[in-house]
Amino acid sequence: MHQKSLQSSAILRVFAVVLACSFFSVAAMAQEKAANVAPAAQAGTVAAGGKSATGKADLSATDAKPGKTAGSLTGTASTPVTKKNGSPGASNGSTDYKTTLNNLEALYGREVQRLEQQNTQAKGLFSDGLVSRVEMEKSDKDLADARAKVEEARNQIAAANKPAPIVTEVNSVQSEVAWTTRNITVDNLVRFYGKKYGVDPYLIFCLMSQESKFSTIATSPKGARGLMQLMPGTAARYGVTNPYDVAQSIMGGTRYLKDLLQMFNGRIDLALAGYNAGENAVIKHGYTVPPYEETRNYVRLITARYGKRQMSSTATGL
Repeated sequence: MHQKSLQSSAILRVFAVVLACSFFSVAAMAQEKAANVAPAAQAGTVAAGGKSATGKADLSATDAKPGKTAGSLTGTASTPVTKKNGSPGASNGSTDYKTTLNNLEALYGREVQRLEQQNTQAKGLFSDGLVSRVEMEKSDKDLADARAKVEEARNQIAAANKPAPIVTEVNSVQSEVAWTTRNITVDNLVRFYGKKYGVDPYLIFCLMSQESKFSTIATSPKGARGLMQLMPGTAARYGVTNPYDVAQSIMGGTRYLKDLLQMFNGRIDLALAGYNAGENAVIKHGYTVPPYEETRNYVRLITARYGKRQMSSTATGL
């Protein structure tokens, strides 16, 4: 009887040990599974590209970028938009143009270094009689051409950085020329805004004559509208909501002309070229009148008419 009791106790102890081992084994497996699942779940909550575990984009991560807020959208409408060529503002165009020139200079400079190494090798091979004179002379010519490109790029950079010389200061100038658009309201508005913004009314008159022939409903094939032929972007830039409105058109066109005159240090020819082809075109071509036939004829006709200091008391309509 005592022996059976001992056997039962031993069996119970073994059973208890097995039960305990099973319990700890299950606990360990559960802990390991939890450790493996946690990183995957965390990776799912912040996936690449700002997406959550549900697959939807995390807008707070992707949209919170400088310059993209709702408030900045209204500012983009006032971005300088030039006339007829749809180019961006002058400051951006000038920077882009200069950056391009600097990049070209660096590219040409690397090409010169490469050709210099080749030329040195060619001269050594020629001395050893391993290459012909023709090959050596070709190497010399390629190197000279590459150096000429670097020099040309540097000259263009210098021209782009050089401020436009002052030829004629227009601000506050009043030409002693009798003129009229044959519309007293238009005449008075030209004088009013010319005085307000410091632009010679006669210059405004000459520009208006060339642009629209004083037609308030004039519309160009490119979309310029009104007396001063404002493009939609330029009109928006200067707060013109109706380019066919006489007062708004003259106000917007005069302000634009004023800005161009200031941008090009009073150069009438460059301001007119900018009004016709866009200020970026003037900057791109080294602060000269762009080589476009339309623009050059436009500048020539207006400056020729504006340059005539007529002293006649008789009105000079179109």
